[in-house]
Amino acid sequence: MFYARFLVTALAAATVSAKSTAYLIRHGEKPSDGSDGLSAQGMQRAQCLRTVFGASSSYDIAYIIAEQPKASGARDRPLMTVQPLATDLGLTVDTSCDRDDQKCVAALVDVYTGSGNILICWEHGQLTNIVDALGDNNAPTYPDGSFNIIWTDPSPYSSITSMTSEDCPGLDSS
Repeated sequence: MFYARFLVTALAAATVSAKSTAYLIRHGEKPSDGSDGLSAQGMQRAQCLRTVFGASSSYDIAYIIAEQPKASGARDRPLMTVQPLATDLGLTVDTSCDRDDQKCVAALVDVYTGSGNILICWEHGQLTNIVDALGDNNAPTYPDGSFNIIWTDPSPYSSITSMTSEDCPGLDSS
């Protein structure tokens, strides 16, 4: 009896201490003139992510982090990309970290204790720095021309274990 109670307690403690998986994505496509916001394709991607990461997906997203937009409206693409998904999931997007503050993102991931996983949406040039701050010293470089890659970084966040496509119809080739 003692052994059974000990085993149940140990398993419960292991479940509580298990860390989440972080999924990292780039914001949706931008207008060809370089202005703020998303292009029509970027808005289509934001809508597609509602299915890709939505409640019926296996991603189990419970916390979303996007870079902090500037008051001028600049750097708003990451938030615009994940806001429809966050609304569907009943989540508030955490925009407390500046684009160039990867240590802030790592700290948010580190203190997260929820039961679901984390989605991070950022400017692609900073995704490598975020992964490095999380603990992966061999972080890949996000390709300039891609908007569809999902990086999977499970706890203890020491390695990207997969890179898959969002497979958004009309945007991504299978």
